[in-house]
This record gives sequence, structure tokens and C-alpha cells, in this order.
Amino acid sequence: MRVKGQTVKRLIYTGLAAGGGLYVASLISKRKSAIGTVLAEEQQALPNQILPTRAEIHRSLQTEEFDVLVVGGGATGCGVALDAVSRGLKTSLVEKFDFSSGTSSRSTKLIHGGVRYLQKAVFNLDYEQYRMVKEALKERSNLIDIAPHLAYPFPIMLPVYKWWQVPYFWAGIKMYDLVAGRENLKPSYYLSKEKALELFPMLKKDKLVGALVYYDGQHDDARMNIALAMTAIKMGGSITNHVECVKILKKDDGNGNPVVCGARVKDVETGKEWDIKAKCVINATGPYTDAIRTMADPTKKKICQPSSGVHIVLPDYYSPESMGLLDPATSDGRVIFFLPWQKVTLAGTTDSPCEVTDYPQPTEKEIQFILNEVRNYLNPDVEVRRGDVLSAWSGMRPLVADPNKSDTQSIARNHIIEVTADKLITIAGGKWTTYRHMAEETIDKAIEVCDLKPVRDCCTTGLLLDGAHSWSPTKFIRLVQDFGLENEVAQHLSNTYGDRAYKVAKLANLTGKRWPIVGQRLHDEFPYIEAEVRYACREYALSAIDVIGRRTRLSFCNVLAADESLPRIIEIMSLELGWNKTRQKEELEKARRFLRREMGLDIKKASESIAPINFSKDEINMYVKRFKSLDSDNKGYITINDLRRYFKKIGEKVTEDQLHEILNEVDLNRNAQVDLGEFLQLMSAIKTGVLSNSRLAMASELASEAEKIPVERSGGGV
Repeated sequence: MRVKGQTVKRLIYTGLAAGGGLYVASLISKRKSAIGTVLAEEQQALPNQILPTRAEIHRSLQTEEFDVLVVGGGATGCGVALDAVSRGLKTSLVEKFDFSSGTSSRSTKLIHGGVRYLQKAVFNLDYEQYRMVKEALKERSNLIDIAPHLAYPFPIMLPVYKWWQVPYFWAGIKMYDLVAGRENLKPSYYLSKEKALELFPMLKKDKLVGALVYYDGQHDDARMNIALAMTAIKMGGSITNHVECVKILKKDDGNGNPVVCGARVKDVETGKEWDIKAKCVINATGPYTDAIRTMADPTKKKICQPSSGVHIVLPDYYSPESMGLLDPATSDGRVIFFLPWQKVTLAGTTDSPCEVTDYPQPTEKEIQFILNEVRNYLNPDVEVRRGDVLSAWSGMRPLVADPNKSDTQSIARNHIIEVTADKLITIAGGKWTTYRHMAEETIDKAIEVCDLKPVRDCCTTGLLLDGAHSWSPTKFIRLVQDFGLENEVAQHLSNTYGDRAYKVAKLANLTGKRWPIVGQRLHDEFPYIEAEVRYACREYALSAIDVIGRRTRLSFCNVLAADESLPRIIEIMSLELGWNKTRQKEELEKARRFLRREMGLDIKKASESIAPINFSKDEINMYVKRFKSLDSDNKGYITINDLRRYFKKIGEKVTEDQLHEILNEVDLNRNAQVDLGEFLQLMSAIKTGVLSNSRLAMASELASEAEKIPVERSGGGV
């Protein structure tokens, strides 16, 4: 739809006027800081605090009474716990799975104010939308300040394909800058077509007139969540994972009214149950909001309406190293981001209603939707193939209807805080960026409702998170110099653990090589090292899924690489946690089920097996010849021995594990053999783009080529 010049002009004037006024106001107001509120000794002592053991935390939960018990260990729950404990309140938290195991580890990895919300605020003259953006932009700045090793300013390009859109989009992003005020990360700017293509060479050139670039923040969401939890623990919180709330406890308030007084919990690891006594219980369980609300009161109407957001991961060559892309209007009106992250390219997200489940799964339809949108923005020379999808996952966004309003059908645009008659407090909705402000309002309400006595006011603005205290952008250089780590590994450790990276490096084993001296990688393609598995166990990782999903991001970056790394991860965890052979086997099975079900591995295999076979006669003859070049004794199928014989013949060293992996990529019926039908299915999947980078296909091609008589042996030709 063409926007009239009058509308564009009005938008520009409105943006400049409103944003300018806000910028002046922001200069006048002073930023709230935690420095004068939290005792200096406490801040200085945090980096040197030793984490208590899980057993010590559980003893505390069983024997002590708390001011606050938080149920839920995502961003909101850990944020609430940190706010409470930093005010001097005795705080506990239980999480059914691992910290950040749900929605908080499956986000778009952006810390943002919401450009599209600002657009709605202007066009609809909606103050609530505007206030939400203003709040988020302030929180964005704070989050980058308190965890600079994990969060950083990140440029996002908005390509423009119609001239009239240039002033329209320019006005929008300039207003975004102005609303941020002094918290603005970096000023937005316009790029010519030539400069846009220089920075983003894979962008579609046809009809491109230029691009606009604005800044938001990017972070490692799971690690940020864990940093919140570790900070709260070091400040004295009794916080634990893999402990499930099974019952909300109540007592008589003395006037015949039941009030919440704690919870019955169950250690998922041991099956042991106990009661946690608390003056206040806070439900911060995201998509599980209604499960806890109805646990306390079965008559409560549900308020959570979860939405599935699917992301896919593509190889790093799909995007520049340090610039993302935003598609503001996809074919069905949704917004799609296209972002470099952790040496891969992240694309998403979808937005469709879903049911609450412990195991959210992406679908092939959602994956294809994202791929199609990606194709719309990339140069036709870039073939977007289904086989390039390295991983895919679904996160449940916990949208909620506000129970405090009469119109319960409308979705709350921001977070909501509900206090029931029995004083159960529920915090729901919101987004990653605003977790701190949500936590502040929640604890303010808890103090009011449950008559808590904090030592100090809220002090989480400016409160440095675990790893941030002595971190600097050049910290990785000392890791290289002091420990002999690879540069890429040292940068990864520094940007993940901050000043805790030294502790991780000290756990690293010698490699046996001249360089690097220490730091054996879990997988050649990624900078994660074995020492991180050991360190994860010290930070309460209890399963292989905890390590591949949250403590490293292997499963999110490349599902096959995660699968290949599992045996070694489980071996290390067995030494750390004392697992026997039975537990090791169980962990391998659970982790592989997680990869198949939640990280897209099952869909990947299914899409390969149903690729239509449509070859010409010459192509069939060529592929049959390749098949026979490996099946040297004409059995009618390829086995491990055939692969072993071939690689020995060409002098290539391949381990037994690698041989099995090569065969398993194609062995659809899992009989340790690849017949001609499976081989043709493989070649069809490669031809149609459903599969890429097959090692067996490459081996067959090379083996076939090797059978040709070299020119020099045939007499040199004419």
C-alpha cells in the first residue's frame, strides 16, 4: 500500500517533536544506580564467592524459612530472585528443568525495544505502546551495562526497495533513536545501494534503492539467564534446578482465610520430596503460568495463551559476520529477523498458537515458511536449500490475558502481575529485554501484599552480573598468553564467562600439541572445549541436555555436531558426577531424543527420506556406477567394511566412529547397510537441496573418479 506524502511528513514531524522532547527529558533525569545502594563490600566480594554445592542448597531449602519462594528459573524467575536477594530478602527458587530450559533459551537473541511497537504507537496514538518501547529501550541499555561480556550493540539492516519508503523508514528509526535518549546505543544511518551490497553482498540487488541501519542489542540468552542465577546464588539465594513444584501450601491467616505459605517440591534427580516454607510465593513459570495458578486454585480461569515461535539455523555464509537483517513485512505480515550469531546464521521467528508442552517441536511447514522468506531477500545466486538447515527449534511465547481487566479475551501488550485472594503472586507476559523491570515491580508488589521487610530498595539497575566485574574486551588476550589457548577459543570463553573464563581455562587439559597448549575442543567446528563441561557441572548442570542445550549452544547451532559430541560430553560428566554405565546409556538416549524431537533432527531425517526420485536414464546410470564403485564385491549394498576399504585405499585416516556416522547419515532403515534405493534417495535429496554436504556422496563420487584411467597412463592422448 502506497503511503501518501502528507502521512510521511506527519510521521517525520511527530517523530522529531516527540523524540526530541523525550531526549531533553532524559538528559534532565538522573540514571538510577546500584552503586550507592548495595554495600560496596558485597559488590566487591561477589567475584570471589564460592558457589555452594547442590546438597548444601537443598539442606537450606529443607530447614530454613524464606521471605520469597520463586517458582520458575527462566529470565523472569531468576530476575525476580536476584531482585529479592539484592534487597536483603531471604530468597529461594526452584526450577523443574534447567535454568533457561524453556522460552528463555529459545529467543531471537535480541535485546530490543520493539521498532514495530513504536510504529503502532505513532499511527494509533497509543501511549501504552509508546511507554512499553521507552521502558524496553532503557532496560536494553542497562542489560548491556551489567553484562558487557554477554550483550553488545548490534546493527540491523532494513533494505528498502521503493523510494517512497526511504523517508518513511528513516523517520521511524530516527524516532527509535530519539525515544532511547541518552540510552541510545549508536545512531541509525542510511546506506546507498552500493554500500548496502558491500556490507551485505548476498542481498537481492533488483530494485534495491538503499538501506537503513539501526542498532539493538544481541546476547547469548541462555548464558545470560545462568549469569542471573549464579549472581543470585552468590548473593545468598538458595536457588536450584531440576526441582519441581508439586503443590502450593496454604495456612490459615488467623481470620479463617487460607493464604499461601510455601510449596511442596520434588527433586527430579532423586525423587525426594520436601516442603519449602515461605512468606511469599511468586509464580514466574512463563508458559506454565496456569499450571501453578490452578495448582493453587483449581477454579481459576486460564490466562496464558502460548504462541509458538520457530527459528532455524543456517551456515555462517548466509549473512555477514556482524550485521543482521530485518524483513518488516513478510508474506503473511509477520516480522522475520536474519542474524549472525555464534558463527552461524539465525532466522526466525514464526508466531502461531500452540498448546503448552514440555517438548515444543518445530514443524516442516514453519521451517519452509522461514526459508521462503529468506529467499525473498537474498540474491538468486544464493541457493537457499533445505539441507542447509543445521538446527531448528520452537519456543513458547507466554502471551497472557490480563485477569485484572474485565475484558479477559484481550492479550496484554506488556507483562501483568496478578495477586489472588490467597496471596499467590503471578508475574506473566513481557519479554527478555524487560525482565529486570518486571522483577522490580513484582517484588514491590510482594513487599506490599505479604508485608516483607527488605533491607534496601531495588538496586538491580547497574548491578553487575556474574562475570562482568573485571571483564574487558581484551581479556581474551591474557587467556591466550597465560594458558596457550587458541584465539577463537579464548574469545569464546571471555565473551561467555567474562572474568570467570580463567576458572574455565584452569580446568582445561593439555592437548599434546605444540599449539594450542590446552583447550581440547568438543567439536572441530565450534570453540567449545571439554573444560566447559567440567565447569558446567560445578554450575549445577545435571544432564547431557543441560550441556548441549544451555551451557554450550551446540544443539542450537548444529544438531549433528551436538550428536557427534555427546559420547565425549557424557564421558566427562560421568567422571564429574559419578555416573555408572546404566546412567551413561540413559543420558545418551535422552539427549538424542531431545535432538530428534526438539532440535529438528527428526524433521531433517524425514525430509531426506521423502525427497522425490526423478532422474534421467543417464543420471541413474551415473549414480549406479558410483554405488558400485564402493560396493566392490557386488553385494548389492554398502557396509562399514566397504567404506573402511575405500578410505584405506586412498590413504585417508578415518576413525571407526566416523565410519559409522558416514553410514548412518544414509542408512534409513537402520540395518547397517545402504542399498541402491537408499543411495538413490540420498542423491535425490542432494539434487533437490533437501540435503547438503553428505560424506558418503562425496566418497562415492571420488571413488568413481578414481576408477578412470589417468591421461599419463593412457599414453598422453593425441
